[in-house]
Amino acid sequence: MIGPDLPEIPLSLKSIQHYLKMASAHDERNPVVSYWCRLYALQTGLKLSTKTPRETNFLMKLMDWLETTKKELHDDEAITNDVAAQAHLENWALKLFLHADKNDRAANFGKNVVLCFFTAELLYDVLTVFGELSEEAAQNRKYAMWKATYIYNCLKNNETPIPGPIQKSSEDIDLNKNMEEGSMVAEPKDTLNLDESVVIANTNLPDMVYNTTSKENIDDWSSEYKDCHTVTKIEVEQISKAQKFIKWAGSALNYDDVPTAVLNLQKALHLLTTGQELA
Repeated sequence: MIGPDLPEIPLSLKSIQHYLKMASAHDERNPVVSYWCRLYALQTGLKLSTKTPRETNFLMKLMDWLETTKKELHDDEAITNDVAAQAHLENWALKLFLHADKNDRAANFGKNVVLCFFTAELLYDVLTVFGELSEEAAQNRKYAMWKATYIYNCLKNNETPIPGPIQKSSEDIDLNKNMEEGSMVAEPKDTLNLDESVVIANTNLPDMVYNTTSKENIDDWSSEYKDCHTVTKIEVEQISKAQKFIKWAGSALNYDDVPTAVLNLQKALHLLTTGQELA
């Protein structure tokens, strides 16, 4: 898919630039993500606009591209149907979040982990075009925002980040407060550049993240599923999580994304048979 030929973005609309860059990064690999990122950017831009000629010209060109693209992709339910679109973006954001979280917990710190958390946060922002986020999505967005900033600042200061969630203690009060208030996210959002760093792969290859310069993919974060015949006591919370995986699998099949459906079903089965989430 070819992205829009936009003029230089007005300074007053700079805050939507990250979403436009994320859209450009997905143009060839995931047009659905590109479309909704630009739609979110347009909606946000219209709210920010003071209706100067430059702002109006920029937003009109973006609007024209969205209208043309929607007509061209009229056969894609994830473009024309909000339910299918929301499911597509939710699955994509979750995959990216889980990839970053797995590497973070394994202490595999680096720029790609920061960018994965950062991009997941942006995708959760985009999901608000469909209404209020679910409780889980809202928590993932908050955590991704905080983790991206925390790891980024640690690496910048030559410090070793603490893997996984920070445990509450007297030392961590400020960190948790910043996580709640979102006050730490400004620096990486102003510094990281999506079009120079991470590009998300095609929906048929959801387990890969690519570097736009080297095209070298990170280790596959989706471990191969192994059958398990052990019967384990399953808690209510785990059953609820398994139901979500099954729901996401059904949503993925609505737009023929078989790999996503299979992955979610594998996660549900693994959780129900072992009591643990698939690594």
